[in-house]
Amino acid sequence: MPRFAPEDSPALRQSIIDACLEMNRSGINQGTSGNISLRIASGDMLITPSGLPYEAMTPGMIVRMPLDRGPDAGDGQPAPSSEWQFHQALLAAKPEAMAVVHAHPVNCCALAVNHMPIPPCHYMVAAFGGHDVPLADYALFGTAELSAHVVDAMADRQGCLMANHGAICTGDTMARAMWRMAELEHLAATYIRARSIGTPKLLSHAQIDEALAAFASYGLKQD
Repeated sequence: MPRFAPEDSPALRQSIIDACLEMNRSGINQGTSGNISLRIASGDMLITPSGLPYEAMTPGMIVRMPLDRGPDAGDGQPAPSSEWQFHQALLAAKPEAMAVVHAHPVNCCALAVNHMPIPPCHYMVAAFGGHDVPLADYALFGTAELSAHVVDAMADRQGCLMANHGAICTGDTMARAMWRMAELEHLAATYIRARSIGTPKLLSHAQIDEALAAFASYGLKQD
């Protein structure tokens, strides 16, 4: 049986697996293309392993990594997700973030392959921290270049699209990061549908400012 530090419990690791399974059940993701990380009290992160079906994962397969260096091939753990670099970089750059969720939702991907950020078409844009949902520039998956693009796009945001790739959301809890990913996919679908029947009427800067202020007491409630 694997031994876990007090802040790195089997239940915490299972919560990552459960979130991955929920992404696929809900249609937000498919296969093993998504990945999730969670900051733990020691300052390390837990992250999904590379290439394993979510249904086959066990708590002992979740990979523990520091935020200041790469994986140790000799530590007896599975290889972390190929996208570990942007998970690590986001958690390091955003001390308030506890969880990072990455997935390939179809509507987000449809906008991303057209290099289209989401403009202020709906007040829910404010759920991501600003006046739009930005687009991170393209780079090959799993590279430091992609990590830099993602961190830049999310400097003052809680979510972004990734050119020719997918989407990422962060949260101060796993539940909030998952909520944002579901909301981002719905927002992307709404924007695509609106464009198909006309020209979306965008909210003003002041209107989004109002929504940003309102989000201080809006959204997913925590216990």
